[in-house]
Amino acid sequence: MTAEELNLKDGEYTAEVTMEGGSGRATIDSPTDISVKDGKVTAEIKWSSSHYDYMLVDGEKFLPVNTEGNSVFEVPVAEFDKPMTVMADTTAMSVPHEIEYTLTFASDTVTVSGSGSGMSGSVNIALWIAVAVAVFIPAVTRMRRKEKK
Repeated sequence: MTAEELNLKDGEYTAEVTMEGGSGRATIDSPTDISVKDGKVTAEIKWSSSHYDYMLVDGEKFLPVNTEGNSVFEVPVAEFDKPMTVMADTTAMSVPHEIEYTLTFASDTVTVSGSGSGMSGSVNIALWIAVAVAVFIPAVTRMRRKEKK
């Protein structure tokens, strides 16, 4: 699913991401921050290691966006729910190695974060329905019970 299919407007979100591949030693943070701008999705990949010096996504090289701590990269996400193959170069071994990983971003976990413009359409309606069910309906029920007494 694309950002357009999910009705994601420009803004800041989070989403669960799963990772497969590698030795199993390194992990990435999940959920991860994602941003949408002009329909293009970018994810912030935060590694559990400071030894990653670049990532390759669709043949394009991405360098870390930080200089201290664990390696952090901003990489494009073409689709949700579709495995995305990436390469990450680690310097943790005696010589650098490119390691293949598969990242999958779950569309059903996308959540608005920060002060972005947020989701639209059916997602907003679903949120309002959830609020109504959780707050307003129980309040009306309590009021009716009081009226009967």
